Amino acid sequence: MTPTAAQPSSPLPIMKTVGDLRAQVAAWRRDGLTVALVPTMGALHDGHLGLVRRARDLADRVVATIFVNPTQFAPHEDFDRYPRDEAGDATKLAGAGCHALYAPDVRAMYPQGFATAISVGGPAEGLCGTFRPQMFGGVALVVTKLFLQALPDVAVFGEKDYQQLMVIRRFTRDLDIPVRVEGLPTVREADGLAMSSRNAYLSADERSRAPELYRALTAAAEALARGGEADGALTAIRSRIAEAGFGSIDYVELRDAETLEPVTAALRPARLLAAAWMGKARLIDNVGVPPSL
Repeated sequence: MTPTAAQPSSPLPIMKTVGDLRAQVAAWRRDGLTVALVPTMGALHDGHLGLVRRARDLADRVVATIFVNPTQFAPHEDFDRYPRDEAGDATKLAGAGCHALYAPDVRAMYPQGFATAISVGGPAEGLCGTFRPQMFGGVALVVTKLFLQALPDVAVFGEKDYQQLMVIRRFTRDLDIPVRVEGLPTVREADGLAMSSRNAYLSADERSRAPELYRALTAAAEALARGGEADGALTAIRSRIAEAGFGSIDYVELRDAETLEPVTAALRPARLLAAAWMGKARLIDNVGVPPSL
């Protein structure tokens, strides 16, 4: 990094078009500066701001993006009610040291006549790929566009969306996109609940019970690391979160940490992943599992 990199100015510059984004990035490039990208859908919390802070460690300039991407939502999902607060988000980003915000509208990202899709397999199969089959194709499409629009050196994503992170790493390699993809460990509330914009959907009572998902995953991961059986660990998670008041459980699975292929034992680094509903909020979480002793 350049030791004399300037601090971001306030108010935060907000770009709405690809042309403006590319002009800003080109200006930084002429000054010999490196660029990091932090893609988000807005409704920012401390987890997102942690991505910005990590990006500042990795590059001279940081561009955050806010775009609620319609191609990753099914018609029955929460696209229309997904929380939005661009002005508040811009203030938070400036405070975290971000240098610019790219916030295109749907017309800018998907102009009339847009007719391209991306199909992804491998780590996109199963888990959220089963319950939200449109999601990862939409993620791959929008992230590829953001990478090509900004041409950053590095992009930072959170491990809370672990399957998404693995999918992004896979298609970035497969398509030879020259961007380094970095993951940041899940940022949690004091009681362990993974920070998420969708936590806003929880009532006060639901919020008090939601951290049991992380506690159940953590206890099961510890049991697996001691040599416990996967079937018993997964059953224990399901029972514990059901008792805590979770409704529909989409999945609780043990997967290889690198490939996301299903495994029956933690013989190499693995990941416990779960998705379950608490009221109107679909909560996802995951924890690492070291090889069993």
